[in-house]
Amino acid sequence: MMTKHVSPENQTDENQSDMFRDDILSGLLKDQKAISSKWLYDDVGSHLFEAITELDAYYPTRTEISILAQNARKYRRLPGARGAMVELGSGSSRKTDLLLNAFPDLSVYMPIDISANHLKAAAERVRRAYPSLAVIPVAADFTQPFGQLPLLPELPVLIFFPGSTIGNFEKTEAAALLANIRSAMPEASLVIGVDRPKDAKVLQEAYDDPAGITAAFNQNLLQRINRELDGDFDLAAFAHKAIWNKGESRIEMHLESLVQQQVSIAGETVAFAKGETIHTENSHKYSEEAFEGIASEGGWQITDVDSDENKWFSVYTLQAA
Repeated sequence: MMTKHVSPENQTDENQSDMFRDDILSGLLKDQKAISSKWLYDDVGSHLFEAITELDAYYPTRTEISILAQNARKYRRLPGARGAMVELGSGSSRKTDLLLNAFPDLSVYMPIDISANHLKAAAERVRRAYPSLAVIPVAADFTQPFGQLPLLPELPVLIFFPGSTIGNFEKTEAAALLANIRSAMPEASLVIGVDRPKDAKVLQEAYDDPAGITAAFNQNLLQRINRELDGDFDLAAFAHKAIWNKGESRIEMHLESLVQQQVSIAGETVAFAKGETIHTENSHKYSEEAFEGIASEGGWQITDVDSDENKWFSVYTLQAA
């Protein structure tokens, strides 16, 4: 899941369109064709992902929610719970509400998300549910270095980064993202969800469900290219693939070309060989030791860790080292 700085101003539709076109074309010219997973989350993709989180096979969301529910009152002791909560990626309202309900003294809620429409809807929902809370949405790519955030400087900050989104990055990228977050908010606490390694069958079913919702989520990226970049992808000529890469401890999502073909995108032609794939997402699964190394490289130290009884998922509390 990378091109504009986060800033108080929302990115314009024109900037977003230029970023999308440039990323798509450059990614499809690589030897291993690849597209950043952040582009999966347009309005349609965001709704499809919410549907994925409701599937029985998709354990991460319900497991993380159970951990947050059990420990939300403990997180209330963090200074930012009485100041401003910055959420990176305005995802499941259930996770957000667990903390907002546990933080009665919170003053500001700032969700940051790349999908402007999804962000707007999430912010309006929070405003209605918590009328005394100042809600400041920022539509931006939080994977890029942070600019000045529109926060009152005297407020302590708690950063909420759920969903194991950190697993979408290569290890060096994950450490760099954590370093950027620390640089922008050096006094903040960070509550972050991280998925853990487990049986390959559990992982495979979670990312390739029988109902085909994950496949639709992945293939929506091609539909988005058709809609926004005048593409002519034939969705029937591409298949969703989820692969467990044990050596890298990650699930990889790909779109496989079923035939030799050429596709037009924004006036450019891209050739695909039969069997060639577009790598659309990684989801790394980190042991506590592995994540501690990434956090340390990013300038953070782990002060607490909460996990479910199966040790399938962990929620870490971090402070700047």
